Amino acid sequence: MRILGVDPGLTRCGLGVVESGAARRVTMLDVRVATSPSTLETPARLAQIADVVEAMLDEHRPEAVAMERIFARSDVSTIMGTAQVSGVIMLAAERRGLPLSLYTPSEVKAAVTGDGRAGKEQVTFMVTRLLGLAQAPRPADAADALAIAIAHAWRGGAAPVGSAATTPAQRRWTEAEKAARRRG
Repeated sequence: MRILGVDPGLTRCGLGVVESGAARRVTMLDVRVATSPSTLETPARLAQIADVVEAMLDEHRPEAVAMERIFARSDVSTIMGTAQVSGVIMLAAERRGLPLSLYTPSEVKAAVTGDGRAGKEQVTFMVTRLLGLAQAPRPADAADALAIAIAHAWRGGAAPVGSAATTPAQRRWTEAEKAARRRG
């Protein structure tokens, strides 16, 4: 499965495309950081981010989009920009008929490092290692986008539950999610 991972942001939006295969293998196909200068008005900034996202979707034709879920912060201007970019990503995925999944930062960290409270350095280290890269993706937004794509590959159903490509922990996680949905 080919997945576009997105770490949304108005100043820097991380975009990473990975291909997942059997036995939890993931390969990086592309990674970019779409930027927009704060000197532009918000609509122009969103258009710049959208242009890069559209180019990535056209070039790599992913089968799914995975994005970091927005979480509450005290800086309202930052959260607004992130929410606006998230809307751009959601619209682009919807217009192409692509499924979109949202992951919290702790879900991504847990998927990639095994620890939902891992620091950025640990996430970057594991992304570099898992993808077999010679150098760590920079800036952190790039590594985060790849981590989000990997999390989707491993937790979002890229490998069939119960197959040899999933770990016992992933199978337990999936069963717990199903049980939670049944309860309400």
